[in-house]
Amino acid sequence: MIKKPSFVHAIYIATTPEKLWEALTSGEVTKRYHFGCQVQSDWQEGSSVTYMLEDGRITDHGKVLKCEPLHLLSFTWNMPGDETPREQPTRVTFILQPMDDSTLKLTLRHEELLETDFVYDDHTFEGLYNGWPAILSNLKSLLETGRTLPPITVDRDN
Repeated sequence: MIKKPSFVHAIYIATTPEKLWEALTSGEVTKRYHFGCQVQSDWQEGSSVTYMLEDGRITDHGKVLKCEPLHLLSFTWNMPGDETPREQPTRVTFILQPMDDSTLKLTLRHEELLETDFVYDDHTFEGLYNGWPAILSNLKSLLETGRTLPPITVDRDN
């Protein structure tokens, strides 16, 4: 069996487990830091997960694999229109690890990937190396300051 590539990104956030969990699972919060996408799920294992824009378009969807409130959240990840031949959907896992009374380590694992899932262009938010770090940085800013990062326009000339 060939091991498929994974994307792993860890970030340290000055917040509580409760606030971070809410930020990951509440649509009202996700739309503030996740490019306007509102997550919807009841977070029961086997339930659906959707990320939806305000106009109703679904950007990503999947099924809850594991939900341990304040500790771990894992679900499959599918993108509408992705015609990449896959044996199974990719999998996203968030692991929350308290470091002390005021800091958490949030580790994101995106697994079951193919080489085509990686975009090495620095002038886009597409692809795992560009999208996830931007989303997690925005999440960190929101939780630590109450504000998100200013909108960024990618300039291909620089």
